[in-house]
Amino acid sequence: MADLTTRYLGFDLPNPIVAAASPLSRSLDMARRLEDAGVSALVMESLFEEQIEHDQQGLPGVEHVVPWPAGVPPLNADSSILSVEDYLEHIFLLKEAVDIPIIASLNGCTPGGWTRYANLLEQSGADAIELNVYFVATDPDETSAAVEARYVEIVREVRAAVRVPLAVKLGPFFSAFANVARRLDEAGADGLVLFNRFYQPDVDLEAVRVVPHLTLSTPATARLPLRWIAVLRDRVNASLAATGGVHTAHDVAKMLLVGADVVQMAAAFLQHGPDHARHVLHDLQAWMDEHEYSSVEDLKGRLSHRNVHDPAPFERANYLRVLRSYH
Repeated sequence: MADLTTRYLGFDLPNPIVAAASPLSRSLDMARRLEDAGVSALVMESLFEEQIEHDQQGLPGVEHVVPWPAGVPPLNADSSILSVEDYLEHIFLLKEAVDIPIIASLNGCTPGGWTRYANLLEQSGADAIELNVYFVATDPDETSAAVEARYVEIVREVRAAVRVPLAVKLGPFFSAFANVARRLDEAGADGLVLFNRFYQPDVDLEAVRVVPHLTLSTPATARLPLRWIAVLRDRVNASLAATGGVHTAHDVAKMLLVGADVVQMAAAFLQHGPDHARHVLHDLQAWMDEHEYSSVEDLKGRLSHRNVHDPAPFERANYLRVLRSYH
């Protein structure tokens, strides 16, 4: 049987299936079920910068660290939103409940406060931290260089403040993504998670207002991270995680072939339950055995941009071929 072990963020994992940040991490029972089904690590639901600002009074000794973003309504007393104190306690409880690595997620957009809270996440027992930098550059006076510098500054500051592994979850909206990835790698990121899904707003025609709208990923979503993981494989030292659109064993195999070290799954678990991980791992094992791959390491990166005979499908040529292929 093929060896499914892989290495991610310095952890030797039994397989490449990681539970992505999602509401599933709120439940200790769900975390146990994910572990029992074979998931090798769990990323917690994000602690948001806005939560931190909203909950300053709940954490004694924490100074005012970030401004409230303009245009963002204050959070209400929604019981589904963990306070900062509860989030930190939940890390401890998850560590008690399961044996797999627990990766805390910190979601924000301004440099202030990141190091303070990254330290608290580390002290609460998180095995690693995933920085989920979600920033929409709407100011016409802010340049792309300034936006990129903000990302690099955040990573460099947090890397200097914590000892645990540090991953960065990125969106794809950079004009020179490969360069940004390399700079983050050089700034100390131990892993890059591609890609963050920036959920777009919708318009309610009856109420005539802008409203949030959530749709789960589909396998088609995976095409974008697949391309960029292929490009970055062997060009950065950081581990590479694919997220968004990974639903089946075939999706996992594709990501490994282009160079991913792990895949992060959420939508498939939300749709089919945590036991879906067991089926994915079974099918991945069967596919690898059928195609005579001895291990994940043997599979990893065979179709990366650097390793394929013709890299054109990862470049502009793919655009022309796709347009011509439609009938």
